[in-house]
Amino acid sequence: MNAMGSLEKVLMPLAEKIGKNKYLISIRDGFLVSSPLLIVGSLFLLIANFPIPGWNEFWARFFGEGWANKLSHPVTATFDVMTILAVIGIGYSYGRQEDVNGINSAVIALVSFFILTPFAISFVPKGSEITYQVTGIPLGWMGSKGVFVGMFTAILSVKLFAAVIKKGIVIRMPDGVPPTVAKSFEALIPSAIVMVVAFVIKCLFEMTSFNDIHTFIYKFLQLPLVSVGGTLPAMVIAYIFLHLFWFFGINGSSVVGAVYNPVLRVLSVENLEAFQAGNPLPNIITGQFQDMFATFGGAGSTLSLLVAMVLVCKSKRIKNLGSLSLLPGIFGINEPIIYGLPMMLNPLMLIPFILIPTINIIIAYFAMAVGLVPYTNGVQLPWTTPILFSGFLTTGIRGAILQALLFVLGVIIYIPFIKIMDKQYLLEESKENENEEDDDISFDDISFDD
Repeated sequence: MNAMGSLEKVLMPLAEKIGKNKYLISIRDGFLVSSPLLIVGSLFLLIANFPIPGWNEFWARFFGEGWANKLSHPVTATFDVMTILAVIGIGYSYGRQEDVNGINSAVIALVSFFILTPFAISFVPKGSEITYQVTGIPLGWMGSKGVFVGMFTAILSVKLFAAVIKKGIVIRMPDGVPPTVAKSFEALIPSAIVMVVAFVIKCLFEMTSFNDIHTFIYKFLQLPLVSVGGTLPAMVIAYIFLHLFWFFGINGSSVVGAVYNPVLRVLSVENLEAFQAGNPLPNIITGQFQDMFATFGGAGSTLSLLVAMVLVCKSKRIKNLGSLSLLPGIFGINEPIIYGLPMMLNPLMLIPFILIPTINIIIAYFAMAVGLVPYTNGVQLPWTTPILFSGFLTTGIRGAILQALLFVLGVIIYIPFIKIMDKQYLLEESKENENEEDDDISFDDISFDD
């Protein structure tokens, strides 16, 4: 218990700091703006590349040979401008955190990002060996490669915007002016200051060998972070902390995800771009690897626990809880188990709660590394997508088989631990029944003798 107490003293303040950090909250909520759009875009890609032999040939009979290529446009309209969506979302969210107008914050964040972005695209005409620089928005920096610049730009530009407003350096309009007009004039000077600062930064980077901030951040920050985040040890460590937070009743997915998910998102998009182009997929660790192979039914892979509860437990409390929680668990909702069994502050269940996701990650990683299972294709699926179906859509039939094997292994590991709890609950229930019988009043116990 002393070890648990010491761990709690470390994790609780850390979780509180992360959970209340304005920057991480804004980044997390900002990315959520793009998530529905990316999922819809992924569905178009999935339809065009459904993992069934003869799929493309079958539909080509009705829509022609190029039918799949036509479906790539919604994918481009979402994934290739992912950073733009993130900048808008993060700018809006952080503006709200700083108590300034959210729309103005989103707009100034986007404009600052565009100021920092070089509007130049290298172009080689067909049949020519000469490379020309043409004006245009470089989609290369609008997608996954520009995510980190987008995050920093959104946060810093809105922070400066809010600071100027709070200093009172604004144009105040008379009382009779409509509120919309007054707010637009209030934003004039702060917006100008932010834009000038962004322009100065752009000019400074143009004087270096990097030419722009995108190249600098990508080479010296994003690539190293993504490389480290895409390793097996990084994911194992992240998931150990994630489950320790859950053990103390803190939403570990939110705490750890605020830091780790931006890296996973970049890795996922890299796989998606390669999948769309027909190239070898570069990354094993991705957001889909996390969602579809690390856990089944939520943190702790508790879908395996639910099946173990239904199969081997005899106490009414556990069997009823397992039956009621099974359907939500199939769709990744496991709060009834976390707080109802409970898993929270339960030292006995902490062992399998951390062990099973760790084993899942390690086995799935090496299964993909040796070629037994394909890498995840980067297709964005809702985290509520049920097991087997999710594995099939992201890696094909072999991914679904791997999910089934990991799920069964989880059931086997959970059984001895849940049986110990089951015996404890059975003993408690038998004592309660005895107490109820003792409290019952029987006419046979009443005596009329003096």
